[in-house]
Amino acid sequence: MSYDPTAAVDTAALQASAKRHMWPHFTNRKVLNDGIPVITRAEGHHIYDAAGKEYIDGLAGLFVVNAGHGRQRIVDAAAKQMKQLDFMPIWSYAHPAAIELSERISSYAPGEMNKVFFTTGGGEAVESAFKLAKHYWKIQGKPMKHKVISRSVAYHGTPQGALAITGIPDMKKFYEPLTPGGHRVPNTNFYRAEEMGAPSDDLEAFGQWAANRIEEAILFEGEDTVAAVFLEPVQNSGGCFPPPPGYFKRVREICDQYDVLLVSDEVICAYGRVGEFFASKALGYEPDIITSAKGITSGYVPLGAMVVSDKVSEPFNSVENTFYHGFTFAGHPAAAAAALANFDIFEEEDLNGRVRENSPLFRAELEKLLDIDIVGDVRGEGYFFGIELVKDKSTKETFNEEESDRLLRDYLSPALWDAGLYCRADDRGDPVIQLAPPLTIGPAEFAEIGGILRSVLKDASSKI
Repeated sequence: MSYDPTAAVDTAALQASAKRHMWPHFTNRKVLNDGIPVITRAEGHHIYDAAGKEYIDGLAGLFVVNAGHGRQRIVDAAAKQMKQLDFMPIWSYAHPAAIELSERISSYAPGEMNKVFFTTGGGEAVESAFKLAKHYWKIQGKPMKHKVISRSVAYHGTPQGALAITGIPDMKKFYEPLTPGGHRVPNTNFYRAEEMGAPSDDLEAFGQWAANRIEEAILFEGEDTVAAVFLEPVQNSGGCFPPPPGYFKRVREICDQYDVLLVSDEVICAYGRVGEFFASKALGYEPDIITSAKGITSGYVPLGAMVVSDKVSEPFNSVENTFYHGFTFAGHPAAAAAALANFDIFEEEDLNGRVRENSPLFRAELEKLLDIDIVGDVRGEGYFFGIELVKDKSTKETFNEEESDRLLRDYLSPALWDAGLYCRADDRGDPVIQLAPPLTIGPAEFAEIGGILRSVLKDASSKI
């Protein structure tokens, strides 16, 4: 019997089947035992469960559905492509959609970044960048440059190489030994600057301090051993840490001084999340490699892309230097066609401009929550914000592991869901609520989101 997505569903039967057969990602077994939510359709900035209940998609799926749900134009573009050419790998061959998309992405990228290497997701893009960096330095006659530097609590993916770059110990401990070479420096959480021994009364000075820790790590490890620095424009894990003024300018100087590649991990931040096709362009720095995925197709078909500067790609123009790396479904014809249609929507509706215009209004709405006892900080950029929760605002005391688990998983996550808001309540770092809605929402939706958060957080505050 063929699957029909429009047919009536038996929620209990589906939940029982999921409990028996489906292994969800990053999901505690408790969710399956309690009956996993079953989502059956989506439209605009809303998703709907099997019972027909409506929820605001406050996370754009998973930082993905930037152009919003239900875009028939993207669906039609993918279907039309599949009728013409359903599949062809880009291993020694090419197809028009992948070629056109490569050119389009290059036109959006900062500086001289003219080569695009497709993947099927963000973790693969980071893995590709790690391998490319090591390969590049071997060609350059510097084979010992294999180490990579990233920031504390940063998430860069789950493949074995990308996991070595990820800075979340609990996420890595079961898979060690990892690919060697990953080293960590402090992140840019200005709210916790004093705890790091950093300047806590001057944001720009804090940024210089944080950037200089990268130089310190390069010198400690040995500049002849460090291949690349991996940084998100706005760090996701830990709760949306934006870069202080001058931070990336100093990082770029350090990378140039010590002959280290700068990789901008824009898996979340690219394609409009902070108001530009590439966040590095919005923030005014030129990386050597950009990793991206998620919003490239607004999630309609899986796709990722590593964008490479001419400096890094040039040695591979030689017939002597082949990059022995690839993925079967990377650059899939339907995915490339979906991405092109997605970009057309971005340009015609000026979604990047919409984010730039409305971001201050979104921030202002969320900052109204600072009068709640457990709301310690609101931070972020564009349509990408985090709300840090604390036990004591005057001391910034955070919750211990047991308290955090009870607050986030036993109360906030189900309460926000029941109130009609899908977002992320997480404690990779200190407890935070994260919001990254579709780029199509505006002030009316900001107010609706703010109202739900206020009700749930005030209730949580009274119970602690």
